Amino acid sequence: MAHLQPDNASLISSGAASLVDRAAEAALALAADRRWNQISLREIALAAGLPLAELYAEAPGKVALLDHLSRTLDRKALASAEADGSAGTIDRLFEAVMARLEAMEPHRATLIAIARSEGMLALAPRLPRTAKALLEAAGVDSGGVRGALRLAAMTGVWTRVLQVWRDDEGALNRTMAEIDTQLKQIDQRLGRLGAGF
Repeated sequence: MAHLQPDNASLISSGAASLVDRAAEAALALAADRRWNQISLREIALAAGLPLAELYAEAPGKVALLDHLSRTLDRKALASAEADGSAGTIDRLFEAVMARLEAMEPHRATLIAIARSEGMLALAPRLPRTAKALLEAAGVDSGGVRGALRLAAMTGVWTRVLQVWRDDEGALNRTMAEIDTQLKQIDQRLGRLGAGF
């Protein structure tokens, strides 16, 4: 099997790729052509040009690779925090969500196919982690009781936005409108609980 080379839509910068980064990129490339449940960790290791034993030591299964990929995409949202610190909280949250989606966009069809293959139960643990990253990117505290309420609300927003993004083609106008609506609604609801932004 030929080794897969990162394309222009690589999630990681060239030269800085760790073993797990390379495997995650190879997994995405393989999943673009085949069903996720038909791809083995061994095939991913071969495609990435990695010894299976070394990959297994770092990521003992495809779930570990998906977790790594999710954290990589979360970093894109966190990087948006450096863009504009003067914007309001809702605007910063909007930018963080859009940065996360923009990082996903080059691999949209593949990520949607993997999500459908994995099912919502498999995705559930990743949703709050991403919601927390989005809150942190916007400078919103997610600690304590108020933070737990914010995290729960943002997890709901992220889940809903993913559903709309999955079905939104083109310029993502529906997705952007949904992000705006959802963020304003949770700010109002959290405000009534004393946990607003």
